[in-house]
Amino acid sequence: MSADLPPWRPLLRAARHREGRSPQARWLQLATVAADGSPRVRTLVFRGWAGGAALDLLTDGRSTKSAELRVQPQVELCWLLPKARCQFRLRGERQQLSPEAALAASQQHWQRLNPGARALWGWPQPGAPLEVGAPFPAELADGTPLPDAFELVRIEVKQVELLELTGHPHQRRRWRADQGWGEERLNP
Repeated sequence: MSADLPPWRPLLRAARHREGRSPQARWLQLATVAADGSPRVRTLVFRGWAGGAALDLLTDGRSTKSAELRVQPQVELCWLLPKARCQFRLRGERQQLSPEAALAASQQHWQRLNPGARALWGWPQPGAPLEVGAPFPAELADGTPLPDAFELVRIEVKQVELLELTGHPHQRRRWRADQGWGEERLNP
């Protein structure tokens, strides 16, 4: 384990490992705030770590989620791992990357996607009225240029809570970046 890796990262890695090959091990819920102040929650796919406490997600830049994050970059992520019987809640903020860094990281993620996953960025605008006959490609081939709507969302994690749903009573812990990632035990 790297010296600059927060102490909750190995716990999250182990919990995800217990999920095996289940796609759920990569799914997490992102909570944002809508323009009217109401909460919004969506499921996204974890795409990797960008340092000790920053993670990458991908979205369509034409989505309302993208607009919400531009106005209010603070988010909470919930990662429920049922086989491991635990829930990680990660609170943080969307990082503003330089245009060069955002493009380089986006290009890397785009190349790693399989053709079926890339296809989502060839679909019409998310949430817009459905047009009969609009194209919904099943794949975008290798070599397809990075679409304008492809957007990297990098979240800098500032706080993590782990709720372990095994044993009696359940166990709950919290780590905060501003406290050097020291562990606090909490009532479940």
